[in-house]
Amino acid sequence: MAEQQQNVGGEDLAAVVSAVLTGSRLLVAIAARSLSSVGESVTLPQFRMLVVLAGRGEAKLVTLAEALGVNPSTAVRMADRLGNANLIVRAANPRNRRESLIRLTGEGRRVVDEVTACRAAEIEKIVSRLSPQQRHALVAAMAAFNEAGGELPVDAHPLGWPGY
Repeated sequence: MAEQQQNVGGEDLAAVVSAVLTGSRLLVAIAARSLSSVGESVTLPQFRMLVVLAGRGEAKLVTLAEALGVNPSTAVRMADRLGNANLIVRAANPRNRRESLIRLTGEGRRVVDEVTACRAAEIEKIVSRLSPQQRHALVAAMAAFNEAGGELPVDAHPLGWPGY
């Protein structure tokens, strides 16, 4: 009997993993479409940098690299591309001239706001097709999933990533 329960549990786990993978594919597609909607050639990692800056206001390049989980050299290349697109501004830190401080430009803020609004609108269209019971179940399931993964609720970090 215990072996049978393990099989059932294993099959259940496989079904959950499959459903989450399918859902994540949908969410990645939504994220990609929302990025393309602004007409900028911003990658998802670059957009994450913009989001971090939107939340912090200004940050050192090393701090951004840590927050994004990338090497400082990768953060430099991302910042260079975003600077060339006039989405961020890099300036010497007045307290330490060897450090760069990075902040969003007005155009960078517009991109963050527009992409976030586009993503929310597309998710709203999808969620509106669910019954009230399905929406309630989705909220409960996503809350449990997010908690199990260590992700705080959106209102804890409204820009989409913890700490920003």
